[in-house]
Amino acid sequence: MRKYVLAITALALATTAALADVIADRKAVMKENAKQVGVLVSMVKGETQFDAAAVLAALTTLNDNVQKIDVAASFPAGSDQGDTTASPKIWTDAAGFQAQVDKFKSVTATAAAAPAQDLDALKAQVGTIGQTCAACHEAFRVKKG
Repeated sequence: MRKYVLAITALALATTAALADVIADRKAVMKENAKQVGVLVSMVKGETQFDAAAVLAALTTLNDNVQKIDVAASFPAGSDQGDTTASPKIWTDAAGFQAQVDKFKSVTATAAAAPAQDLDALKAQVGTIGQTCAACHEAFRVKKG
């Protein structure tokens, strides 16, 4: 019986650690995405000069990261617990969440395939990317305090 309890305890600890890693991994991806969008927003706001090479680099990195998002792997059951702002709606409306992720993948792929060559075009791209992010965050992220 003691071995059974120890085995269950070890399994529970391993599962908790694995879920913490999943949460940390998806947070890292989101932070990197925010960093790349920040490069673009800085240009749109006039804080930095428009730079077509920097736009291409940011959009390429953003798209590469977004295309790697695997909802099943990044949001497994139980990973709604812990230090996360992921809404429980992710697990109750998995199809809706997947649709939002798919839309984000499409938007970033389109932007990366035809990166803005001037500020006006960048404003349009950033607007589309931002609307896509905001829609997903509104529906599938819990607002912090």
